Amino acid sequence: MKKLLTTAIAAAMLAVAPCANAETHYKPHISVGGHAGMSMSQMSFSPSISQKWANGLTMGIQARYAEEKIFGLIGELNIVQRGWAESFDEHPELQYSRSLTYVSIPLMTHIYFGPRRFKFFVNLGPEFSYMVSDNISSNFDYRNPQAAGIPASRHCEQMSMDIHSRFDYGITAGLGAEYYIRPRHSVYIEARFYYGLGNIYPSSKADTFSASRSMNLAITAGYNFRLK
Repeated sequence: MKKLLTTAIAAAMLAVAPCANAETHYKPHISVGGHAGMSMSQMSFSPSISQKWANGLTMGIQARYAEEKIFGLIGELNIVQRGWAESFDEHPELQYSRSLTYVSIPLMTHIYFGPRRFKFFVNLGPEFSYMVSDNISSNFDYRNPQAAGIPASRHCEQMSMDIHSRFDYGITAGLGAEYYIRPRHSVYIEARFYYGLGNIYPSSKADTFSASRSMNLAITAGYNFRLK
């Protein structure tokens, strides 16, 4: 997984080269904007547990540097809700979800193409996050799951364990489309997937989980204003 992060960072650095060495007739564009939308999250646990997608919100601000060719760079500051929701097939009336709210900073290569007013784009790069809140919602005593009829053979430790690491890092990739209302004003939509490489719980051989990584799918709509 760490090799994937290294590859993404290298791809972002390679994208800078065409921008830095571009001919003077490629006019650089600098834009700022904001976006908001919804997210759906699960955790990649090993051993695995039965889960449903947990719904959340995401919002943030963006700064973008782009050459007229096809390459650019994007930096963002976001608030995003990740986490998971347990699935109890044997007791569908039971509900448990854990919402993990992060401040995240994606640094991405921006590749775009299309006619002057309507463009498609691909974003790819590393993302670094820090957890600022941890909230549990449950309609039973998750610290004593057997009292609710949950079999002892089911993994339940994750429901009551304290977060071990609030820092997370991973790979993010998105696909979207942007429409220029005016030369300096544009709106866009994007679908973006994030896969975390850090574990929220201890992951040594003696621990309960060898992996506890975030997975997040976000759908956002945004607005950009070109400064230059």
